[in-house]
Amino acid sequence: MSHFDVHGNVAEGFEEVREEFAAFVAEDSGAAGPQLAAYVHGRQVVDLWAGDGVTGETLTGVFSSTKGAASLVVALLVQEGSVDLDQPVAAAWPEFAVGGKAGITLRDVLTHRSGLVGAEDGMSVAELADDRLVAKRMAEQRPLWKPGSAYGYASFVPFAIVGEVVRRVTGRSLQELYEERIRAPYGLDLYLGLPEALEPRFLSILPWQATPEQQAAFDAYAPTPHSVAGISYNLPVFTVPDILDLPNHRQVRALGQASAGGVGSARGLASLYAAAVSGLDDRPPLLEPQTLAEFSMLHSTGKDLVGGERYHYALGFQAKGQTYPFLSARAFGHTGSAGSESFADPHTGVAYGYTRRRAAFGFDAPENTRLAAAVVRAAARS
Repeated sequence: MSHFDVHGNVAEGFEEVREEFAAFVAEDSGAAGPQLAAYVHGRQVVDLWAGDGVTGETLTGVFSSTKGAASLVVALLVQEGSVDLDQPVAAAWPEFAVGGKAGITLRDVLTHRSGLVGAEDGMSVAELADDRLVAKRMAEQRPLWKPGSAYGYASFVPFAIVGEVVRRVTGRSLQELYEERIRAPYGLDLYLGLPEALEPRFLSILPWQATPEQQAAFDAYAPTPHSVAGISYNLPVFTVPDILDLPNHRQVRALGQASAGGVGSARGLASLYAAAVSGLDDRPPLLEPQTLAEFSMLHSTGKDLVGGERYHYALGFQAKGQTYPFLSARAFGHTGSAGSESFADPHTGVAYGYTRRRAAFGFDAPENTRLAAAVVRAAARS
């Protein structure tokens, strides 16, 4: 298969999306190995892929796009009254209360306001792969700032904390609940714990490609290992290539740590959000209007102590209307370090999923702006 070949289909009226996708693939020489999928009001309208070895069935690491799946589990538990966002974490998990953390709530953790962004001395791959081990480390640590006074994006740890509360309240892991209540019923190609039988469909993430000048500029502004951002990215132990290699470890894929260990496809990401806001296969939406309003509401805006002005946060999700001006105020979703993107816009019914096999330089894939805009324009016309 040529690097330049584009495969898949678009619905009538979405030809512009295919053209935009093909233009990106040609500019990129197909090196990204991208997949793009989209739904409108529960109907799939885009299913495209390109690049050597990549098909519509390909699975790869989606990094922090995993947080969207984990957040949806929490939203369901809140919706049914099993979990209280404003109850202290320590009410369910007394060991967590040490070190000035007695008042930290699930809402604080989900909105990156807890002061816990990672382990100050870093964690190994084996530790990061296992949410139970991550949770133990976070229980022992003091916050890096007064909880609630600021926000800083936590890359690898927030859903280990949330997951421990979920386990103690429900007796089930967050991963088990996702599989039983969301992934399996809808047949989603997005896994928090990849079964060994599906390993042949997995393609490893490839390191980003950068000119020497680009890499030098990135290195000049990279956080130091023991800064707040460095701790969030596990830089006391990791290098940037180590971060991008994380899903390439079978242990990470098998355990499916809920902050960044998910494996999936663009189809899986898009259908997750379609199920959340529109419903799929004649099923009603997973989220009721009141829950949707709560979880899409802006919570953390201004300067992120880790990411600067780049992202703003709702509950567990990124506030996508702040990232893409062509989306509504209620749009929510989550990006991932290799360049994956996923979101739903309840106002238009658009659900979007994007993956790429080769990591995007600097962690962000700028092509998502043009691809997502094309989807939204086509949806508005149709």
